[in-house]
Amino acid sequence: MKRTLILFAALLVLFGCQNKAHHGEGEQSFLDDYGRMINTPTNPQRVVSVSPAVTEIMFDLGAGELLVGRTDFCNYPEEALAIESIGGISNLNIEKIISLNPDLVISGSMVPETCIKQLADLGIPVVCIIEKEHFENLYENIARIGTLIGRQRAADSLNNSLKAQISVLDLDYYERHNGQDDQYRPTMYYVVGFGKGGDFTAGANTFINEIIHLAGGKNIAEHNDGWSFSREALLNTNPTYIIIRDEDADAFCRTAPYNKLAAVRLGNIIRINSGMIDLQVPRNIEAIKIIHAAIQ
Repeated sequence: MKRTLILFAALLVLFGCQNKAHHGEGEQSFLDDYGRMINTPTNPQRVVSVSPAVTEIMFDLGAGELLVGRTDFCNYPEEALAIESIGGISNLNIEKIISLNPDLVISGSMVPETCIKQLADLGIPVVCIIEKEHFENLYENIARIGTLIGRQRAADSLNNSLKAQISVLDLDYYERHNGQDDQYRPTMYYVVGFGKGGDFTAGANTFINEIIHLAGGKNIAEHNDGWSFSREALLNTNPTYIIIRDEDADAFCRTAPYNKLAAVRLGNIIRINSGMIDLQVPRNIEAIKIIHAAIQ
C-alpha cells in the first residue's frame, strides 16, 4: 500500500511538471455543459475521452490520433480498441489517466463528480460534453468538440454533411396535412429494456424520440415521462413497428406476452445497432435512414 502511495505521488509531481509545458502553448476559455469555465489548450495533442460519444465524434472529425485514452465502452469505430483503456465510466482509473499525461480530458454525463474534481484539482483540464434531449443538440456537440480540439472546419463540414443526408429523405408526406400528420404516421416503440426487470423505452424529452419522429414514425411513448413504460400500455397500443437492438430482437420476439404484438407477428421488427440510437453521435443519421426505409 505504501509503495502504491509513493508511486501515485511521484506520478502527480511528474504530471504537474509536464502539464505546465503543455499549457504553455496557448489556452482558450471554454464553458462546459456543467457551467464551468475551464482553460484548455488551443490545440491539445494528448486527449483522454471518458465518453463513447466523444470518442466516436473525435474519429469522425479525423482526430482519432489525438486520443491516448478511452473507456472500456468506447468500442466504435474499431480503431478505438487500439487505444489504451482507462477503465469504466463510473470507476475510472485515475492513476492510469495521470500516467497517460493528457493535456485534456473530455467526459460525458455518467462520470462521477468526485472523479472530475480529483482530476481538476491535479491541474488536468476536464471538460464535460453531455448528451442532450434534442436531436439538434448533436450538431452543437460536434461543433463544441471541434472547438475544443482545434478542428472547427472539420466539425462544420461534418455537420453540413449530416444535415444534407437528412434533407434528401422523403419526409414531406407526413407534413402535408395541415399539421395533422400524426394520424398518418405508423406507430413505433423502441425497446430499451423488457422482461422480468421491467419495460423501458425512450419517451418525451429524449433525442431518441426525435429520431423516431424525423424518420417518419410516431413514438407511442412520446408523452411518457422517464424511461419506465407500462407493459399494459404497450400491449393495448399495439404499435405497428418495434425498434430494437439487434442483439435483443430474437429474445424479445420469443418472449410472452411480446410475441402477441402485431408487429412481432407481422415481422415488423426494425433491428438496429445500439450505438446508432442510444448514443448522440453522427450514426444517428443511419438510424433515421434505417427506420425510414423500413416503413416505406
